[in-house]
Amino acid sequence: MMKRIKGLFERRSTNQAVGGDSYWTDFAALRSGPVNPSTAQSISAVYACVQAIAETTASLPLILYRRNGDGRERATDHPLYRVLREAPNEQQTALEFREWMQACVLLRGNAFAKIEVAWDGQVRGLVPLSPDRVQVLDVAGKLAYDYTTKDGTVTRLLAGEVLHLRHRAGDDGVMGVSPITAAREVVQLAMAERDHGNAAFNNGTRLSGVLKAPGVLKPDQRQALKTSWSSQYAGAANAGKVPVLEAGMEYQAISMTLEDAEWIAARQFSVEEIARLFRVPPTVIGDLRHGNYSNSVEMARQFVTLTLRRHLLMWEQSISHKLLTDAGRRIYFAEHSVEGLLRGDAVNRADFYDKGISAGWLTIDEARKLENLPARQVSDKFKPSSPPPGVKP
Repeated sequence: MMKRIKGLFERRSTNQAVGGDSYWTDFAALRSGPVNPSTAQSISAVYACVQAIAETTASLPLILYRRNGDGRERATDHPLYRVLREAPNEQQTALEFREWMQACVLLRGNAFAKIEVAWDGQVRGLVPLSPDRVQVLDVAGKLAYDYTTKDGTVTRLLAGEVLHLRHRAGDDGVMGVSPITAAREVVQLAMAERDHGNAAFNNGTRLSGVLKAPGVLKPDQRQALKTSWSSQYAGAANAGKVPVLEAGMEYQAISMTLEDAEWIAARQFSVEEIARLFRVPPTVIGDLRHGNYSNSVEMARQFVTLTLRRHLLMWEQSISHKLLTDAGRRIYFAEHSVEGLLRGDAVNRADFYDKGISAGWLTIDEARKLENLPARQVSDKFKPSSPPPGVKP
């Protein structure tokens, strides 16, 4: 039986010449370690994707609105408004809290926060819980959360006491699965490519090969030769030195160079693969090889509509489901203001306001309010370039 099982994992063919195809052999030999949130972020593309989504999501204004007869208005008098806009707890600002929670969703698949409710039943705070110390339980068909503190104390929280954000759920429909877990091998290959390059540069430009001697070397001669060769020609400081061979020795390279193996091209492809995992356009994370002005603008739009939209809806629906009561959901709702992405672009922001005012769906005072400016004492139906008679612009 053991012989049969062993045969299932036996390598049938390598198609390698003498010395092998070291580009892939080296990857198999490298032990990059396990893929986890910490090691995955050591890959710049993973860090950049998480940074782009988490920072952008957290920096967008998240506003609690109150429905009224004319549409909606900001519910600035509601306790939850301050929690979402200013400080959910004593240690973090709203941006820091949301950025940390969003990063947990992307790297671990789940993010948890304890909901603090005041005597009046309103949410007054959100305290982040480390996903590594949370165990999700199914108790009589309802979820419960066991949280282990640093001193080992276990606290059980009911479903209504925890804000649980998740990436796309796995087979159980409860726990989210992060992109780096769903496609672990993609990240592992990027880590192996990085380690391969580090190893090559640590050894300078020396090719992997063998020194051929005309005769048989004694053990002490072999060790002395190895030590001498490593000290003189290995390492970045010795890159480019010309080796001097004595006593009829010859150097024979048995592996491919970085250029022959197209290591750089493989590294670039890994960036595209990881960007595909997180659904982030490559130009957003700094890969401009195929970017130009036209498609960069379009990919920036896709970043909002295709990448961020899912995460923004996750926050808005979770807030409605967990942080508002049944009666509160009929009156209040939370929504992100994606116009916040134009905050650093004065030209596009001005064009956005101009088109809205010209089309009639935005008034001058509403545009000024978005810019944190006081209202004008003129009728909204007039544009600044066409003031009403007798009124100076």
